[in-house]
Amino acid sequence: MKIVSWNINGYRSITGQNPSKRYDNVSYDNKLFKYIEAEKPDIICLQETKVDENQINVELKAPSGYHYYYSHCSFKKGYSGVVTFTKHKPKEINFNIGINKFDIEGRIVETDFDDFVLINVYFPNGTSGYHRVEYKLEFYDALFLYLKKYRDKGKKHIVCGDYNTAHKEIDLARPKENEGNSGFLPEERKKIDEIIDMGYIDTFRMFNKDGGNYTWWSQRGRAREKNVGWRIDYFFADKKTSRLVQNSIIQPEIFGSDHCPIVLNIDL
Repeated sequence: MKIVSWNINGYRSITGQNPSKRYDNVSYDNKLFKYIEAEKPDIICLQETKVDENQINVELKAPSGYHYYYSHCSFKKGYSGVVTFTKHKPKEINFNIGINKFDIEGRIVETDFDDFVLINVYFPNGTSGYHRVEYKLEFYDALFLYLKKYRDKGKKHIVCGDYNTAHKEIDLARPKENEGNSGFLPEERKKIDEIIDMGYIDTFRMFNKDGGNYTWWSQRGRAREKNVGWRIDYFFADKKTSRLVQNSIIQPEIFGSDHCPIVLNIDL
């Protein structure tokens, strides 16, 4: 099974419903569907869709052959949002963790395929002030408490998406310069330590221990060309599930967003 996770930074732009712009180049290409057609993932989890399903043209709601499950922010248009496309229809779908202040922002799609659960998550960004850092830290705690039921049962599960935190110095190009910035604050990095202490495995690091591997680049200063980036998108799996992972990679050569896709190949 091939599972993709990608923060697309705007569903309507990456599908060509609205124009996308990179430097001076304006495009109406459907970069997302072209990517899916080439990669043929079984499941693709998208974050930061910035859209309500009802705002999407019918022919663009999902690529052919995929079931689709959208979650959007209920109080602010063009903000947050996630969607999961899957060739395999799940047994159950859930969009909430039971805490209103998180659920109203449309940050998760949980798909239960009976033998495993996939949780597609867009973790909060803390860059707009420390009140949002606190919200972000609370979200980490609430989500992983919610997932305790799966840990207790020993049920296979994967938590993928944009975690908005680089874990170690190796996970960003300029760690010293960013020690005081959200995304690399000690209290944020500690949450990734806690996830690992709970028994989750950062699947990318099972196969690649090198620096220079990033999933997000600032859109300023041609950071992507210079590879001045951050690794903030992850596939975390419980230990039982991690034993089934065949590969976990980053695709920096794929454009369409300020993030790039990450791919998990797993024998499920």
